[in-house]
Amino acid sequence: MNCTGTRNGKIDYLRGISILLVLFHHFNIAYRLDDTFLSRVFGWEAVRAVARNGNYGVAMFFVISGYLITANAMRRWSELGLVDVRAFYGLRIARIVPCLLLLLAVVNALAGAGIAIFQNHSPTGTPVSFWLVNLASLTFWMNVLVGSHGWTNYALGVLWSLSVEEMFYLSFPLLCLAFRREVRLVAVWLACIVLGPVYRYFHQGDDGGYLYAYFACFDAIAIGCYTAQLTRRVVWRGRAQTMLTWLAAAGMTFVYLSWPIGASNVFGVTAIAFGTAAFMLAARRTDGTANPRTHGSAVLEAFARLSSEGYMVSVNHILRRG
Repeated sequence: MNCTGTRNGKIDYLRGISILLVLFHHFNIAYRLDDTFLSRVFGWEAVRAVARNGNYGVAMFFVISGYLITANAMRRWSELGLVDVRAFYGLRIARIVPCLLLLLAVVNALAGAGIAIFQNHSPTGTPVSFWLVNLASLTFWMNVLVGSHGWTNYALGVLWSLSVEEMFYLSFPLLCLAFRREVRLVAVWLACIVLGPVYRYFHQGDDGGYLYAYFACFDAIAIGCYTAQLTRRVVWRGRAQTMLTWLAAAGMTFVYLSWPIGASNVFGVTAIAFGTAAFMLAARRTDGTANPRTHGSAVLEAFARLSSEGYMVSVNHILRRG
């Protein structure tokens, strides 16, 4: 939703693409797509180029999430310095906790029933209890657990991205009230944006560091927050709007397909995040009307509205079938 309260279909469309990229990545892990219809039609190299970089889809989702959180906060309270902390946390709890508790109940039940894919494993040789996995899920440090012990529980390990998001948003209203002035908040976001590639650079060779750590991911969310602020001042129209959209799409596609994320993550995440931000700047409607929709975009938009809930449930469905 944009600052005016009118839902922007293009942002839903982009969010749908980001989620599909992540699901395709997980699908390839569960099933392997090298001997499938897709590989026979498009070639395994092309399929692998899309499937291997699903974490860039997460970066896109982080940008969109930061944008929407900030835009909605500005719409509700007019200024970020006026954010109602209790209301903000209440909205986050209402959105996240019910689905999270349901997911934990289902995974724990299936693990208790003896279905191996939902049970804990010891990829690093150190056993981890289900109590610890559940605690990490509920208190938003699953990314830390994955980084230190590997994918101990693959079905719940996907909650690493939720952990990053919610830890960022835990501080969001507090920072808004502490700094109040927009320029100070922007300075905090810019610090996160600069820190991201630096952190990833010093954690090369450690996927728990450059993929899942808080400071390896906060830059994408911060870029989304800053983009929401920019939409109040920067408006692209006509040919400039179209050109920005196509340039962003072309740049993101080039970065996504050219290298595996292990080789390009330092600035690749930054590039994907800024491309997503540019796309959203170009997608902003100035007349308050909805974006034109096609049948294809309508399906993606509907899927995107499920956002995190649909992602968590879909990944676990893939695992169950695998």
